[in-house]
This record gives sequence, structure tokens and C-alpha cells, in this order.
Amino acid sequence: FESVQTYIASGNVVFESDRTEAQVKSALEQALAAYAGKPVGVCVRTAAEMACVLHDDPFPEAPRKFTVAIFLDAPPPRDTIDHAVHRQDDELIALGLREIYVFYGSGQGPSKLRIPAAKTGTARNLNTVAKLAAMAADLTEREPE
Repeated sequence: FESVQTYIASGNVVFESDRTEAQVKSALEQALAAYAGKPVGVCVRTAAEMACVLHDDPFPEAPRKFTVAIFLDAPPPRDTIDHAVHRQDDELIALGLREIYVFYGSGQGPSKLRIPAAKTGTARNLNTVAKLAAMAADLTEREPE
């Protein structure tokens, strides 16, 4: 991988690669399993996909720090929202292409919300998504060396 950059210590990496999504995912999961001694799941998005995740925010008026995108490898099941449990009145859920968006009106910390379809995903608040999208865009807009 080229031009590797990390963002905060929660597994966010932006880089360039000529490999396919499946090849990137496989290479990273193998390296992380060797390092951690156990399987570690990886979700991969292109710069354009990260920009779409941010653009497609179904709760644009909500504070980004209270809205998360839960990244999945595949589209969320249509019945994802029906199977959510312990949902509070101020919690909103919407489905994206390969994401589940959640707005936590009172913040994520006190929430008891459980979304079974999100079990294998990884969540990032939209402030983090915005930063990662900007970092990825910067890489794609650079002049070739």
C-alpha cells in the first residue's frame, strides 16, 4: 500500500492501492490476524464511497458527533430496523448502501440500542467519516509523482 495515513487510534487507515477491494480486505485481515493472534475484520471503502457515505447522511440536521455510520461488507438486510431492540424515542435508524446510519439523540454512551445486523460492522461518527473522506480525497487529488 502507498501513501499510508492513519487517523486516531481506532483502526482508520487511508492509503492508495491498485488492488481490488477483496484483495485489500484479505491482505489486511491476514496481516492483522498475524499481529493480533486472532481474526480482525476489515471494512474497505474507496474515496468516492466515503464521500457518498457522508453525502447520503439521512440526518443532515443532526450533530455529526451523535450520528454514526456502521460500515458493513454487504448491504444491510431490509428488515434491519424491524429487528433493532431497546430503541429510544430519540434514536433514529436508516439504511445506506453498505451502511446503517444511527442518530443517537442522547449520545451513544447511554444508549441500549442493539442492531443485530450491525454485529459484524464497525461504527464511526460522521465527524470521523468527514475527516476520512477528506483525507482520501486529498490522496486522489494529488499529482502523480
